[in-house]
Formats: sequence, C-alpha cells, structure tokens
Amino acid sequence: MNAEKQEIKVRRVSSRKRSRDSLKSHLTPAKKRGSTSLGQCPDSTENGVFTSAMADIKATEYCSDNEDLFGDYDSILGDSSFLAKLDYAEQDERQHGLHCAANTDPADKPDADFTSLRSSKDSLLKQACDDILTDSILDDFRDESLKDLPATQREFQEEVLEDAKRNKRREGDKTSTPFRNTDGTVEEETERAFGNKTASSPKAKRRMTDQVKRALLCNAAAPSSVSRTVVLKEAVVSEEISFAMQAMETVSAKTTDLGPFFGLPTKVKDLICKLKGIKNLYDWQETCLNLDCVQERRNLIYSLPTSGGKTLVAEILILRELLCRKKDSLFILPYVALVQEKVRGLASFGLELDFMVEEYAGSKGRFPPMKRRNRRSLYIATIEKAHSLVNSLIETNRLDNLGLVVVDELHMLGDGSRGAVIEMTLAKVLYVSKTTQIIGMSATLGNIKDLQKFLRAENYTNDFRPVQLREYVKLKDSIYEVDPKEEDCFKFSRPLNFKYSSSMQKMDPDHIIALVTEVIPTHSCLVFCPTKKNCENVAGMICKYLKEEFLLHKEAEKALLLRELRNSGNGSMCPVLRKIVPYGLAYHHSGLTSEERKLVEDAYSDGVLCLLACTSTLAAGINLPARRVILRSPYVATDFLKRSQYKQMVGRAGRAGIDTMGESILILQDKDKTMAKKLVSAPMEICYSNLMHDNGKGVLSLILSLIGLNITNSLEQVKDFMSATLLHVQERQLCVERSLWEIVQECVGLLKGKGLVAVSTDAQGEILQVTKLGKATYKGSVDLTYSDELYKDLSKGLESLMLDSFLHLVYLVTPYDMISQCKPDWMIYFRQFTLLSASEQKMSAAVGVPESFVARKAAGQTVKKNMNPVVVKRLYLALVLFNLLKETNLWSVAEKFQLSRGFIQTLLSSSSAFCSCVLHFTEELEEFWPFKALLVELTRRLSYCVTAELIPLMEVAGVMESRAKQLYNAGYKTLAHLANADPSALAKNVENLYKKQANQIVASAKMMYLSVPDASE
Repeated sequence: MNAEKQEIKVRRVSSRKRSRDSLKSHLTPAKKRGSTSLGQCPDSTENGVFTSAMADIKATEYCSDNEDLFGDYDSILGDSSFLAKLDYAEQDERQHGLHCAANTDPADKPDADFTSLRSSKDSLLKQACDDILTDSILDDFRDESLKDLPATQREFQEEVLEDAKRNKRREGDKTSTPFRNTDGTVEEETERAFGNKTASSPKAKRRMTDQVKRALLCNAAAPSSVSRTVVLKEAVVSEEISFAMQAMETVSAKTTDLGPFFGLPTKVKDLICKLKGIKNLYDWQETCLNLDCVQERRNLIYSLPTSGGKTLVAEILILRELLCRKKDSLFILPYVALVQEKVRGLASFGLELDFMVEEYAGSKGRFPPMKRRNRRSLYIATIEKAHSLVNSLIETNRLDNLGLVVVDELHMLGDGSRGAVIEMTLAKVLYVSKTTQIIGMSATLGNIKDLQKFLRAENYTNDFRPVQLREYVKLKDSIYEVDPKEEDCFKFSRPLNFKYSSSMQKMDPDHIIALVTEVIPTHSCLVFCPTKKNCENVAGMICKYLKEEFLLHKEAEKALLLRELRNSGNGSMCPVLRKIVPYGLAYHHSGLTSEERKLVEDAYSDGVLCLLACTSTLAAGINLPARRVILRSPYVATDFLKRSQYKQMVGRAGRAGIDTMGESILILQDKDKTMAKKLVSAPMEICYSNLMHDNGKGVLSLILSLIGLNITNSLEQVKDFMSATLLHVQERQLCVERSLWEIVQECVGLLKGKGLVAVSTDAQGEILQVTKLGKATYKGSVDLTYSDELYKDLSKGLESLMLDSFLHLVYLVTPYDMISQCKPDWMIYFRQFTLLSASEQKMSAAVGVPESFVARKAAGQTVKKNMNPVVVKRLYLALVLFNLLKETNLWSVAEKFQLSRGFIQTLLSSSSAFCSCVLHFTEELEEFWPFKALLVELTRRLSYCVTAELIPLMEVAGVMESRAKQLYNAGYKTLAHLANADPSALAKNVENLYKKQANQIVASAKMMYLSVPDASE
C-alpha cells in the first residue's frame, strides 16, 4: 500500500433504490455482474484515493426524520458502501503483497537471515493473494476525519483502531526470537512466524468484516439528530423485542431440548452405555420419562419393586436439569456408603458433561455450597446433610438455583427421627421455592395418596421386575411356594432332597447347607440372619461341610482378597474371615470396618465370593443381588419382620442380565406359620409422619429452624407452614389428644423456655426471633436435647482448655448419643487412666472423673460420692478415640479396649460428624472463637484417622486407608498426581485395582481437583 495517508469521507447516503447496473462492481455476485474473469483483481485505487461507481452520485448530507435507512436497499455490498471501500483497500493490500513476493526470492539472497523458508514462488504468490491481510489497511483510516460519520460508524472506527493496536501487540508477542548459528549468522524460525501471521490473517479479516457489517446494521439505531416520532417508534420496537425475548426464555425453560435422548444429547446415551453397560431402557422407564407431569416439571412419586431400575430414571432427570435447564440438583440417599458409591459412579458423567459432583456425607460438605458461574452442581447427600444444605441455600436466598430434588427410599419418611428430617427438608423446599421439582422413589406403600397430597405430586406405579421372582417358605423338610390366592397361602412345591448324617442334622436342623449347595459356587446366595453373631456362626457352619472343590474355585482371587483384608487391618485379620473366605464365603454386618465391608462387597460383586451371611442392613444398603435369597428366620433380632423389610430382602433375588429367575426361601418353624401367612399376604405398611416422634422433637427442631431462617416470624405463619406438612395431612390419625395448632403453641412455649427463641412486640403483634444459642443450635444441626448441655460443656472447657494434647478437645466432641452403648471395663479404664500425663489426668478430674474414682471402681469398691454416669462413660469413649488418633490402628485399639472393631468404626464416624456439628455451633457464638480453628483440624483428623500424608488421597471418594497406602507407595502422593493419572497405568501399578475402579478413582480425583480453581469464580 502507498505510504502516504489516504483520505476517506464516508457519509450516510440516500436509501432510495438505485439502478443496479450502475452499482455493478467486483463485489457484485458474478451472475448479476455478467462475464468477468474470476481471477481478475480490479484496481481499487486511483491516484491514491478510493474511487467507486458511486463517485458521480451526489451524496445526501443528512437523513430526513422519517427516512427508512434500509428500505428498498437491495444490497449492503453496493460500491458506495463502507464495506466496499474496505474491500478495495484489502484488494490493494493483496496486490501490494503479491508485488513484494514477486520481487523477493530467498534463493537470490545468500546472506539473508531466513534459513527455513522452503516454499516455491507459486505457492508464495497464491498464499500472498489469498491470505495476507496486515494492519497496513487499518493505517489508512487512522488520520481520517470522523466528525461526519454516524455515531455507530464512528464507534466502529474507534473499535477497529483499538483492535489494530491489540493485534500489533499480540503479533509482537508471537515474534520468533532470533538465535545465532555456529558461523555467527543470525537465524530466525521463519516458518513458524510466517505460519502464525497467515493463520491469523483470515481471522482478522473475518473479525473486521463482521464488525463492519454489525456497525452498518446498527446504523438504524444511531443516536443522530432524528425526530421524536422515530425515537418513539424505535422504543416500541425495542419493547416488543424485549417482550419476545422474555417469552422465548420462558418457553425454552419449560421445553428445553438438547437432543433425541429424552431431551438430552446422544452423547448422554453413549455415556450410559459406556459407563453403566446399559444399551436400552425398560419399557416402564421410557413410559415414566415421557409422562406429562415429567415433561411439565410437576412433582412425581414413582413406586416399583426392588431392582426394577428406579435409579436410572432419576439420574436421567438429574442430567436433564443440569444440562438443559442449567439448574443445580440434589440427590438424597439414606446411607454414607450409598452416597460414596453414587459420587464415584457419577463423577465420570460430570467430567464428560461439564458439571460438578459434590459429596455431602459424614464431615464432608460446604455450607453454603460454593457459587459457580460456569458449572452446575449435583449435590449427593445423606438425609441429615441434605437438610443442612437446604437450610444454607434458604439462608443465602439461593434455593431457586436448585431445580430438582430427588429422594431415594421416600418410604423412609416413616422411619423415626430420620423420617422427620426428610419431612422437614421437603416441606421447606415446597414452601420456599415454587420452581424446584421434587421426585420421590419409593417401595410400594399402602397410603401413597397421603404422600401425594403432602408433596402435591402425581404417582406412577409399576410391578415390573427385570427378573421373575418366586417366593418360597421351608417347613421341616419340604418347600412350599407362596401363593396368596391359596386358602393356606402356601402351595407344596417339592421335598428337600439332601442326605443328612446325624451329626449334620444336629448342627444344621434348618437344612441351610442343603439350600445353599443347590446354587453355590456356580451362582450366588445371600443368607439373611437375625443377629450379627448368627451371621458368623452360619458362615462357619456351612464351610465345615463344603467339599474341597470349593477351595479350588477362583483360588488365586480369594488368596488376593485375604491379602487385602490383612493389609486393611495393618497385618491383623478376623479369624472367622480367614477360615471361610477360602471357601468363597464371608459375613457382612456392622461389626466389619468400612474398609472390610467394601472389600467383601467388591469381591461378591466380582464373583470371587459366592455366599454372604448378612443382617437386614445389607438389604437397605448397597445393591448386591443374588440368584437365591434365604431368610434364616422371620425375625430381626427379637422383632418379627415387617412387610416392607421382608419385601426388601426377597427383592435382592434375581440378577438382571445374569439370571433368568430369582428365588427366595423363608425358613419357618411351626410356631411362626400363622404370622408368616400374614407377612406374605398382608398389604404394604402405611407410612406415617414422624415429626411427633420422641415427644415431638421433630416439630421443635422444625419450628426453631423456620424462625431462624426467617421463613416464619409469627405464630400464624408457623401455623400456615405446618399446614403444608405430612403431619397436617395425617392430623386425624396422629394428633388425637391435641390439635396441631395446640402442639405448635406448646412447642413455641418450650423453645422460649429453653432460651432458643425470643419474643418482641411491634404494631403488628408478637414477632418471633431466634436467640444466638437458637441460631447456633439449628445451624449446627445439634439435637435440641443436647444443645444446652453442649453449651455448658464448651463454656466450662473454655475456662481451662488443655492444648498440650487432643484429649480435652476429643472429649468435647464425643457424641452424646453413643453414651448409651458404652459399658466401661473398669480395669481397662484404670489401666488407660494411669497412662495419661499429669495434665491429662488433671483435665479428667476437671470434667468430673478423678483418678480415685476410677481406682475404686477397678478394685470393686463402692463409691460413696455420686458421679455423673454420662460424664464417666463419655470420657471412656474419649479415651478410645484418643488412642485411635495416636495409633491410627483400629485393630490394636479394639483389642486394647476389648471392643468390636465395628463399634469403634461407628464411634469414629459419629465423632467426626458431631465434631463438624460442634464446629458450626461455635461459629455462631462469639465467646467460642478459640474453638473454630482447633475443631477444623480435629474434624479432618477424625474423618480419616490416618497419617497426615495419606489424608489428601483419602478425600477421594472410595479410597480407603489400605488403598491410599498402595497409591502413595506407587508414587501417587497428592490429589494432583491422581487427577492426572492414566487409569490404565494406575491399574497396572497398584495391586488388585481393576480398570473400572481405576477409572472411578481418577474421575473422582479430577472432580475434586477441578473444584479448587473453580473457587476463584
């Protein structure tokens, strides 16, 4: 381009229709232009000044008030348009580049600095003509007078010039650094520099052209001197556009559809196939997902038998909420193990589909959750954590961001204090947010209409099972099929064909060995027992009479399992498991550590173990199906089975995709026959509200949190809220002696008496407010029974807080509800007491347990002075936890205190959860400020109870202590190492880690690692 500056004057021209013949130029489409050589590049300049076919047409200096700027204007590519002039400049630049390229031959310049250029003249000429667009075009506009341009063009001009400056600075950053060759000449990586320039040129051209078009199209709205009529017209149009956009957003929010898979992209279907192995949905699942209430986002309760595939429907609905509606979701599950399993399973979906998966279980979970601009979050929570999460969202006015709440095992509304927490959570969501959808998954219930009325939901019920279930009972040596249509309920099926010796008959009068050997080891079997001890006894008895060929079945895998069980106990192992695992048997109950349970569950799922003797808790927990399910007795401990418990157990029979049939066998004695008939033929139990459970503790907690969250601040508002609960729906059955209104008034009075609620008066009447203690109680999720006691203990502890060991802090966070399960062994108590330091013994005396008292009890002497048994037992449990924190070896502590390792595991997990509650409690009370920093670290220590270097690895969902040690020893020492690991390499480097497990671990680590930079949002 010529060096001298060119002057361009661009004015708005008349929009009247012009003769198209006079406007033909190289920018006019070829068909309309006539025969012109496509390769020809017409001259775009004349004596250094832009010219066009419009040069002879007198330009209009201004527009009339009512002129339509684009009316009858056929093309914005007319010769006089600003875009045309820009293209002329571009053509001239190309000619200039062509000319320079033609006169430059690298081969003729032996002293040139460029050594890597290999392009031929032809390719260079073509590239110069096609691609090169430098900032020199923009140079021609810089000194141009802008005073006559319309405002939008002037704005565009300034934008272009600013863009040019940025591009030059960017190009300067990308310039290759010269380096010297051995012969002293300077060389530069020309290919890379040239490639960068030419690659950016088309982008620069497109960006500039788009901006010009945008500026021209916006000319109609230019703030020029136009009449009021035009301004009003534009205002009306603008308002109509705004209204249309709002309407579109409203419609799209209801009918968002991203693809053919129930509104989701095909990628989701592919991921379900890849990660879950599910290629097609069952008919009922498709029907449920296509229900009108689902499409219109109304609340829904759907009920199916166990193993019917309920969870997949919930997960698809969650993905729709996250991806289509861009809203967060909450998935509520009853147990920590289920939460961890679901977090592992959905982390891979989160990574592939760009949403966060956050765990809220035990001590994990942030309140309120982190705000994220770029990603939606799926919160997977236990019942108690879900309630705290919803409270925090209400408090921060963020509940509307929660688009969907899914509750698994909705029938647990009738399950004591935990049922009360579910009811509180759902009632708050229904009352505060009108946009949050609630989906409940439930077993078949007798009073589903009550739940529908409470949740304002529709119901979908189906009796589908992927595998046919046949129910049997065993009486003496005969098998009867359960048939409620029969008069006797039981129809003879077959005799039990198994020869028993007299010794076997004495050992196994219920013929359990005969029943299990019909299916194992080829198929799997679950034997439900009434007690934990009975589980171990039954498993031991069965393996005594199994043939030696059972030892050879998957021998190597069982040896590996034994090694892992030994590693999980730091060299210690349960003698019962050591004896029965080689036969492919194991037991499963709360006496196992969480790591042992997971190893046993994984081995059973993989077919290494073929039989589990278990308690009823397995039926309500993780999904472990079997070909045959045997109920050792119709009792759970000393209580006769409920219909729901029975259905949950027998529902584990039949493995989808493996078995064609599942069967259950209930072993009966003659005395239980009548009750068993009622059990198998009775209708499902009725689910009742539990807000009145334990003397109305649920109602008290609910009212306290309602006032604290400012949902209600008067008795009338509390009454209005309570009318939207399940308790109100069932008021006639549950509030017989007093009305619900009387109960509410009584509860508010009790809260006043406890100092948790205060009353003030204004012109409108009495106003209810929480006190500082009340706020701390509901925010810490502290049981109202213990809130006052906790406050006194913390206040007393603050007066003489001992910080040279963890004992005092551990005592303060030992859960009150575990005390009833503690029966101290006084000799062990005294032995452990004498091992304490002088300051620790002084602390023990300060809380109310002097050494003299423990010594007298150990010696069997009577103690005249009455001691508080709660304090004595609580300190004993604190000593157990204190030893555990010091040794981090659960087995040795269990042996030292003569307690089951399962009890210590439960104590540890309860303590970490309660420690988290106490932390939130102290955060709301200024006088307890020293506890805040101290309890954060203690919560972390109690949550994992491992050496400090393993804690980052233990935070990954599904990684237990022994696995964390394996990972650490293999070189994966931090979260970043795991997040960046290759799953295949990880599976090779870590013993007994399958590819699927490796994928889940890496996905969970990546999800946690991604949440760290996301915090800056």
